[in-house]
Amino acid sequence: MTAATSNDLATGPASSGNNNIRSRVTNAAKAVVGHNDNEALRSGVPIVSTGDWVRDVFNQPRPRLSSYFPFVHWLPSYNLQWGIGDLIAGITVALVLVPQSMSYAQLANLAPEYGLYSSFVGVMIYALFATSKDVTIGPVAVMSLQTGQAISKVLARHPGIWTANEIASAIAFLCGAICFGIGLLRLGWVTRYIPAPAVSGFMTGSAITIAAGQVPKLLGLTVTTNGVPTYKVIIDSLKSLPQTNLNAAFGLTALAFLYIVRGFCNYGARRWPRLSRTFFFISVLRNAFVIIVLTIASKLWLNPLNVGKKPKYPISILKDVPRGFQHMGQPKLNTGLLSAIAPELPVSVIVLLLEHIAIAQSFGRVNNYKINPNQELMAIGVTNLVGPTFGAYAATGSFSRTAIKAKSGVRTPLAGWVTGIVVIIAIYALTGTFYWIPNAALSAVIIHAVGDLIASPKAAYQFWLVQPLEFFIFLAGVLVTIFASIDIGIYVTIASSLALLLVRLAHPRGRWLGIVRISHEATQRESGDGPAEGSAARSMTSTIYGGPREVFVPLQDKGGLRDPSIHVRPPPPGVLIYRLEDGLVYANASHIADVITDKAQFETRPSSQTRYKSRGDRPWNDPGPPNPYLVKAFRAITCASKRRGSVPGDEFDGGLPTVSHGAQENGDVPWYGQRTADGINDTRPILRAIIFDFSSVSNVDTTSIQTLVDVRRSVERYSGELVEFHFASVLSPWIRRGLLAGGFGTGSADRTITEIAPVVPHHEYLTQEEVSRANAAAEARRAEQQQQPSRRGVGFAADIEKDAGSENEKDDGSGAEIPALSKEGGLVQGDRLDDGVNVPVVWANELTPFFHLDLASALDAVTRED
Repeated sequence: MTAATSNDLATGPASSGNNNIRSRVTNAAKAVVGHNDNEALRSGVPIVSTGDWVRDVFNQPRPRLSSYFPFVHWLPSYNLQWGIGDLIAGITVALVLVPQSMSYAQLANLAPEYGLYSSFVGVMIYALFATSKDVTIGPVAVMSLQTGQAISKVLARHPGIWTANEIASAIAFLCGAICFGIGLLRLGWVTRYIPAPAVSGFMTGSAITIAAGQVPKLLGLTVTTNGVPTYKVIIDSLKSLPQTNLNAAFGLTALAFLYIVRGFCNYGARRWPRLSRTFFFISVLRNAFVIIVLTIASKLWLNPLNVGKKPKYPISILKDVPRGFQHMGQPKLNTGLLSAIAPELPVSVIVLLLEHIAIAQSFGRVNNYKINPNQELMAIGVTNLVGPTFGAYAATGSFSRTAIKAKSGVRTPLAGWVTGIVVIIAIYALTGTFYWIPNAALSAVIIHAVGDLIASPKAAYQFWLVQPLEFFIFLAGVLVTIFASIDIGIYVTIASSLALLLVRLAHPRGRWLGIVRISHEATQRESGDGPAEGSAARSMTSTIYGGPREVFVPLQDKGGLRDPSIHVRPPPPGVLIYRLEDGLVYANASHIADVITDKAQFETRPSSQTRYKSRGDRPWNDPGPPNPYLVKAFRAITCASKRRGSVPGDEFDGGLPTVSHGAQENGDVPWYGQRTADGINDTRPILRAIIFDFSSVSNVDTTSIQTLVDVRRSVERYSGELVEFHFASVLSPWIRRGLLAGGFGTGSADRTITEIAPVVPHHEYLTQEEVSRANAAAEARRAEQQQQPSRRGVGFAADIEKDAGSENEKDDGSGAEIPALSKEGGLVQGDRLDDGVNVPVVWANELTPFFHLDLASALDAVTRED
């Protein structure tokens, strides 16, 4: 005996014992969870697994890691032409950013240098993580307003404990951490729940609030603006107009100059298109130009008055701006401060990420590139995590500076570094000059900038045309922000949008479908050269007719989208076709169930010709017409006049649906019953099958599957027969998995799934006879699927197999496995896509005869035996 044989004998029993233990444990676990109770698993139907999901999520980790640093993809290809474009764009943006940043810092109740710090850190850090070449990070009007309001609230509740810059740094740091976490966890999709009208509403309200708050500074008025609703600020400003002083000369001059130059440049660009780029740069420089001119004028006028330690000037100026980074350090994040600013964080985060994502996506569409929202959230998260160590406050994308950057010919995100270099030069070299900048001029710059954030009447009217309810959400955002505050305005618009979404989700649209037979007609024109002697070219027109085909359209055309002359043929008797136009989830499952059962009871008859032989047989929830004896007794007691006519319900209606004769004559509803001397002759068919079009269904859940189980049980009780549920165009393997778990697709007798809190399990209503009938019907359907394939299915498969054969002949020798095709053209078990996820059977297989490629295949399967 050899050594190898000895080892095999030694390890064989142990290995066999381990396999037996493993098998027993597996079988015990399956028994606990009811694995063998599912017909799909017993029949060997392949189902997508959680392992497939895990492999898909963690597939190819290297590209995902490199996506965190987008610059590695474009930086190696950097060239001189890109550099020139970035240099021009960076300098152009810096000329706008420097005066704006100091203005926005005052809006945030901070010293002007904090705006410069935020500008520098924003453009430098964002360039490393950006997926947008156009977006410019820095101080913005709405976020500055929110920061200022948050600082005022915290200081009012906790006076003298923290300084304004400590509060601002803490808010920026926490907002950055939250945004970074959202991006890292790939939760950027949460921003999609806030629609454009809601964003436009609170942005418009915020812009009006900012402009109203800057008017007193523009005119030199003494009006309280912190913590006061906008409408009160406007009223107080109007009352204080007699107090206007010399500040108005600088402020109004600056504001008028900004609007005049912009209007002239826009007109010049339209009038002389060749000079449009020149006019653009003139328009961009108007902010810097007006600040420089008014600063020189201010210094020439006020410099002789600069006497003493605290000189008094007739106008308000910026005064001392520290040189360099004077506030660097670790942000203060003690528990007391975190508790104080916690109520302000939700609104701050919403403003931070919404404004940035909206700007980045808009300019990505305009300039033909795609951004990564999650990466953008990580970028602004890192920016605001690093910024507070330099003394910066919260920064996000700026619409005005992003538009300027895009029009300046920016090529890569590296243009932000050029902007940062100019800003740091201003921090170290120009702070002495900033001393003489008039505050009224900075207010003019703010008012001019936020004017672009106000939605035009045309935009508001477009909201009304598209969706009136969203127009009211927009209007609510504007009014609430003006009459209350920006945070309440944001909450109101978001809550209204989510409420509207839930209402739409709970009442999805669905259509009962009919059949129209159409043929395609096309005209082909062929032209040829005429004779050589100058005769005109001859043309020949021929008409080509395609083969007739059946399409499925709604039976009722409520929207007027169909030609009324087209006749829509209803499905065969006893068959209903329903198209869901939204997801089937717990929020709308009950509504859809009511629609299906009501339609089934209206279009088909119950199990017997007379459902109720006497009034006593009727249940309380289907009472029928009033008892004539009770009606007569009531009339006798109340002395009612006999001239009211015959008593309703003198004749028993047998359970037919009540239909008005007017509706019957107009053709709104069918009329299947006819009264006879012996009772009711109900000519409606028995329900045989319901076909569901799942082409628009993106997901299902436990409640919706359980609801389908309940619907099937309800209609089977009503009809007294087994009702087939067919599903067409199930495009997701997870939807298919859920349907199989509910006993659909295989035709099994497994008519229930686990409920969260079952009171009376459904399986207690299934008799052994019903189980045997369901299993026999399922086996017959499977055998039929194997032996007699659909004519439509065969034709479709033949076409695909022919195309697949031609592709096989063109195999490039890569060795990739080519998916096989089922009888209706679906992928079969064993196929693997490029990402490594197993693809189970999708359509019309002998194991799942109730899943179909399309409605035509499903209808053919139902009517094949007719």
